[in-house]
Amino acid sequence: MKAIVQERFGPPDVLRLADTEPPRIGPGEVLVRVHAAALNPYDWHMMRGDPRIVRLVPGATGLTRPKSLVAGIDAAGVVEKAGPGVSGLQPGDEVFGFCLGAFAEFARAEAAKLAPKPSGLTFEQAAAVPMAGTTALRGIRETGRVRAGHRVLINGAAGGVGSYAVQIAAALGAEVTGVCGPANVELVRSLGAAHVIDYTKADFTEGRARYDVILDNVGNRPLRRLRQALAPTGTLVFNAGGSPGGHLIGPVGAGLRVAVVNGFARQRLRVLGFVQERADLLAVTGLIEAGQLTPALDRTYPLAGAAEGVRYVETGHARGKAVITVT
Repeated sequence: MKAIVQERFGPPDVLRLADTEPPRIGPGEVLVRVHAAALNPYDWHMMRGDPRIVRLVPGATGLTRPKSLVAGIDAAGVVEKAGPGVSGLQPGDEVFGFCLGAFAEFARAEAAKLAPKPSGLTFEQAAAVPMAGTTALRGIRETGRVRAGHRVLINGAAGGVGSYAVQIAAALGAEVTGVCGPANVELVRSLGAAHVIDYTKADFTEGRARYDVILDNVGNRPLRRLRQALAPTGTLVFNAGGSPGGHLIGPVGAGLRVAVVNGFARQRLRVLGFVQERADLLAVTGLIEAGQLTPALDRTYPLAGAAEGVRYVETGHARGKAVITVT
């Protein structure tokens, strides 16, 4: 099969198209014929082994080289084969979810981390959902506890997580303010934001507005100033995966500061991590089928163009999601 492989940490140039054997599946796993795969900030972090602290976390990456030869984690496709003990999935089923080695013609996945593909979505649209869509759902609904009438601000509203978060918060009846660059103002407004702040013209932490919930996907404002923009008992949701930080510990340092200050603050300060749960995929599917959530696709790349796609996502200026079309 054709796959994007990586034998060492480094820039996008370390990714190359190669012929490899299809992955073997075990109990509870399925083999998926991949039709499309999403590009995430997660992918370039894994590609570079950056921040370096993640190399010390068991199961995250390798210490000196990538643990997985084939890159990618978000996919949509068709079940090719089901392993022992798999129920509810069979060959021919259209699925989407978390697949190890998604940048390939075939990928293996735990059956518990897949869900039926929403019927109204293309494979490219469905592939754009898993990581960004479920992260936004947990950030807004579970961690942020957003409800009708809340004033919600989303920093990085035009990105992958942000574009979903705007829609989910609006669907819950919140008054949404999105922060983005000038080129994305109309996009964010079209997603359901009642107010849009162009960060090149105004700093949301310096205004008089106070928000019940802030979802920070960017990490470009000091914690002290973020708290100034929060209501006295508001909630800050810090999306660690969307924040750059340094090459040694990255957003981990900022996340630790959030956790420490939370112990002394009236406001709720929370760090949002990455979880792979089928229940979240099903919840997002419900919003999609109710017409409350639509993937915002920016660009598509062929499998051979994966390195170019990762390079683009690494700039931090993607509008919604970038996707690889595989088959």
